[in-house]
Amino acid sequence: WLKDSQPGPLEFTAPAMPPAPRTAIFDSALHVLKGAVVSVLRIPTGKSTERVTVGKEANTGVLTIGNMPAPVSDEQQKSIGELANAKIAENVPFRVFKISRSKAEELYGETMYDNFKVPDSVTELRLVTLPKWSLNAGIFPIAKTTGLLGKIELTKFKHNANKKIVEISFAVTPPSPDPELVEEENDLTEFPPLDSCVPGEADGAGECDAVTQSEGQKVTPWDVEAGEGGIDYEKLIRDFGCSRVDEKLVQRIERLTGKKAHRFLRRGLFFSHRDLTNLLDNYEKGVPFYLYTGRGPSSESLHMGHLIPFTFTKWLQDAFDVPLVIQLTDDEKFFFKEGTLEEFHRLGYENAKDIIACGFNPDKTFIFSNLDYMGTMYPVVVKLQRMITYNQAKGCFGFDDSRNIGQSAFPAIQAAPSFPVAFPSLFGNRTDIMCLIPQAIDQDPYFRLTRDIAPRLGWQKPALIHSKFFPALQGFQTKMGGSVTSSAVFVTDTAKQIKEKINKHAFSGGKDTAEEQRQFGADITVDVSVAYLEYLLEDDEELATIKSKYAKGEMLTGEVKQRLIGICTDIVTEHQKKRTEVTDEVVAHFMNPHRPTLKFF
Repeated sequence: WLKDSQPGPLEFTAPAMPPAPRTAIFDSALHVLKGAVVSVLRIPTGKSTERVTVGKEANTGVLTIGNMPAPVSDEQQKSIGELANAKIAENVPFRVFKISRSKAEELYGETMYDNFKVPDSVTELRLVTLPKWSLNAGIFPIAKTTGLLGKIELTKFKHNANKKIVEISFAVTPPSPDPELVEEENDLTEFPPLDSCVPGEADGAGECDAVTQSEGQKVTPWDVEAGEGGIDYEKLIRDFGCSRVDEKLVQRIERLTGKKAHRFLRRGLFFSHRDLTNLLDNYEKGVPFYLYTGRGPSSESLHMGHLIPFTFTKWLQDAFDVPLVIQLTDDEKFFFKEGTLEEFHRLGYENAKDIIACGFNPDKTFIFSNLDYMGTMYPVVVKLQRMITYNQAKGCFGFDDSRNIGQSAFPAIQAAPSFPVAFPSLFGNRTDIMCLIPQAIDQDPYFRLTRDIAPRLGWQKPALIHSKFFPALQGFQTKMGGSVTSSAVFVTDTAKQIKEKINKHAFSGGKDTAEEQRQFGADITVDVSVAYLEYLLEDDEELATIKSKYAKGEMLTGEVKQRLIGICTDIVTEHQKKRTEVTDEVVAHFMNPHRPTLKFF
């Protein structure tokens, strides 16, 4: 009868298949997969899931991740799959508990939410967590353990550049379609802390600890002390949990920039990092980054040790052609040192002239005083301060009850420039931009804490690259400092002062007499002049020749010092010349956040 009622070709459209029922296997797998994605891509746990789609086949679906300007690489896809299945193999128990919404938001912020709004009428949440892996508010049944999932297969990664999303299609093959479910905990009085619920931080085992003190060395943001052999940097890498800057990484930087690596990289003087490889991965995909460094203005003049991070930062800015922000922590010096607030503010402007004289790009560099810029940066500072407990500040920085509260609050101020949201006139509302911070290794505790907080606020962790210490003239037991004038060469020193300081105070690895030196040679591992030449002498071949001849006794200490005196004098003389060209108007230009050249995005 149908044929008779419809003359002509018969057309038939099959009804769309409905999605399969949503199961405990499906939702449990989402938690496992999300933790793997967060761990590999180094993205925030909270607000990064755009949507979840149930597939037409049982226990299949799509997890959509937002704020993804670049696709997921083949290597990252493989790592995500391996991590997810490793978590299943661990047979880790899920935990599900109920908690008032207000208490949950106090403890976990936005970390437990996906990127779609929970109705305001909801006053109680049901949270699902895997230890150090995943935290999410959800209403669906969950399996008792990850082992009940069997296996996850990632069938497709689809990137949408316009929407900045990645769709991850997956299928779960459980040993049983009806797993035992986890029991909900409904009457808790104590709740798990956030750091026990989200993916573990790779910044080192254990709690943040500013002090590394063992085997005769102490490294903190305020004190550096070592035994006769100097700082053991391999031990710092182990204790701080950093990654080594190896030859492969240096070669990659050369390939990306098209430039020969800076001598600090070639010679291992910037020796460790955090997440630099991740930053370079993003850079290769077209995701921009910016640089951040700073200066605590406690004296009229900088010394040669202060120039090291600025010299390297300038090279990075030129090589990658990226913006730079420089923080003058006049408030920090007021909290930690004797002096008036007005004086530290004035010193900040004086130090800014020395910083500008280093040659930074005036169109891509923003220098700011905390006292002046705090009004703009304060919302970021406040969000960070809320995430740091007093116990954390005490444990991380060694504060005791006699310290003023400004010291405990300051870490959040130093952390704030690590995030592009602190600079709306430069970066707008972009949150995908990473920050790279060149620094001496003693500053690492500040930014370990910063990196711990970042995912909880939905922000990118800053990447770090660490330098060794520029030693005092008297030896490797401590770094060059400004409090003892005889231990440092200042950029205000005359040629005569430089010569006298190096000849009189630079510790020598040479022998006591010329005859002994010619016979036995020098111990160049403890010789300060050789160490300074490693930082300051550009020519690799000449440096190698000096070290070889000096170690063999073919050069005397006086000859090595004479070469160093010449290099230091040239550097200081050129710096002084450039500083005279830095007027108050030039400083005002660098410190203006609203100039058109700083509007990058």
